[in-house]
Amino acid sequence: MPVPVPRPRAIPAAECGQARTESPPAPQTALTQSARNKTNKTPSDTLTLLVIEDDPTASPIVPELLDAAGRPIRLRTARNLTEAERLLTDDVHCILLDLALPAPGRATAQDDELAVLRHVLRIAPRHAVLALTASGDAERGTEAVRVGAQDYLFREELDGRLLSRAIRYAVERKRSDTAERRLTESRLRAQENARLERGLLPNPLLDGSSLRFAAQYRPGRSRALLGGDFYDTVRTPDGTVHAMIGDVCGHGPDEAALGVELRIAWRALTLAGLCGDELLSTLQQVLEHERANDEIFATLCTVDIAADGRRAGLCLAGHPAPLVARRGLPRSPGLARTAGAPPLAELLPHDNNGPALGLLPNARWPRTQVELGPAWSLMLYTDGLIEGHIGEGRERLGQDGMVQLVRRRLAEGLTGEELLRATVSEVRDLNGGELADDVAVVLLDR
Repeated sequence: MPVPVPRPRAIPAAECGQARTESPPAPQTALTQSARNKTNKTPSDTLTLLVIEDDPTASPIVPELLDAAGRPIRLRTARNLTEAERLLTDDVHCILLDLALPAPGRATAQDDELAVLRHVLRIAPRHAVLALTASGDAERGTEAVRVGAQDYLFREELDGRLLSRAIRYAVERKRSDTAERRLTESRLRAQENARLERGLLPNPLLDGSSLRFAAQYRPGRSRALLGGDFYDTVRTPDGTVHAMIGDVCGHGPDEAALGVELRIAWRALTLAGLCGDELLSTLQQVLEHERANDEIFATLCTVDIAADGRRAGLCLAGHPAPLVARRGLPRSPGLARTAGAPPLAELLPHDNNGPALGLLPNARWPRTQVELGPAWSLMLYTDGLIEGHIGEGRERLGQDGMVQLVRRRLAEGLTGEELLRATVSEVRDLNGGELADDVAVVLLDR
C-alpha cells in the first residue's frame, strides 16, 4: 500500500529530487506579493523536514505544513537511504521515516524490524526523527521511540496539523535531549577531573615527627582544583623533615601538570638522600626536559628541619622567603621576651636567593642555616598570597603587609589550619574578591 506523505503544492526539484510540473501563475495582488516577499526571505530558523519513504509522490494528503510562527515548513523527499544521505544537510531539522522501508545491507525484517531506523540514527545523530508506521502497529512505534526516535505517527491518521505539531515537538525534544546529554557529559567530565586532581594533591609523610602540618590551596583557574603551585612535606629516616613549596609560571592545565611532575620528582629525590643545591640542580634538569617551551620556569623554596627541630637549612630559587613565628626566642639579639606575648613573626633571611629553576644553566642555590628555637611556626607560601591588591587601588599587599596581617592573627591566638584560613580569607577580602593567581600556603608548627 503506498504511503501518503505530506508535500507542498510547489517544491523545487533540488529540494524534492524529482521533476517539477509547471502550473500557470496565479493572479497577484499587492497583498499576495507582499506575503510572497516575506516568505522568500526564508529565516534561518525555518524548519526543514526530510521525508524518507519509497513512494514520495503517492497521494499527498497534507497541502501545507506550518511551524509555530505560521511559516511554511520546507520539505525534502528521498526514496531510499542512499538518496537520504545526500539530502541530509545541516539545515535539516527533522526526519520523517517510514519504518516499512527495506532494511539496509543484508539485514531483513526478521533480523531486526527497526534496522532502517537504527541506520538513520547512525547517519543522523543530531537530527530529530519521527517514525511512520501502520495504525495497527503501535507496539512497533513504541519500540522505535525506545530505540531513539522522538515520536511515532500512524500513516492512516496523518494530516497537516498533526504532522506540523509533531515536527515542532520532535525538534524541541531533540534539542532538549542533546542539551541534557551534554550537561551530563560535562558533569561526569568535571567529576572525573576533580577525582584526578584530588589524587594529585600531596599527602604529607610525617610519621614519627612531632611537627604539626596544615595547608591551604586555592587555584587561580575557574572551577579547577589544581593549579601551577605545588608543595610537599616528607620525613626521612634520619628524622629530618623536608618541606617544599613551588610555583610554575602560568595558570593553565599544562602548568598544573608540570607542577605535579616537579613535586613528585622532589619527593623521590629527597627520599633518595639529595638535598640543597644538588637536589635543585636535578630538579632544573627535570623542568628543562618536561616544559613545553624554554620560557617556562618555576620558583621554589625548600627547608630541611633537623631532627631536634631547632635548626633548618633554607634554599630559595627565585621564591619569597618563608615567615617564621618564634616562641621563646627573641627576634633580635638583646631583645628580651615578655611572658605571655604573642609569637614574633618575621621573614627568614633571603640574601642568598638563587635564580628560579629553568632560567640559568649551571646555576647554583646556596643553603642558608637558620635558627628556629624551641617553639615556632614556619609558613611557606607562593606569591599569589602577597600579590593581591589592597582595596580598589593598584597597591599590592606585599610581604610586609602579609607579615603584619599574620602578626595580628597570631595576637588573636589563631594557630594551624585556623590561622591559614583566616589569613587567606583576609587577603581575598583586601583584594575585593577572588585572587587572580594560584595560592598555596603550608604551615609547620613545633
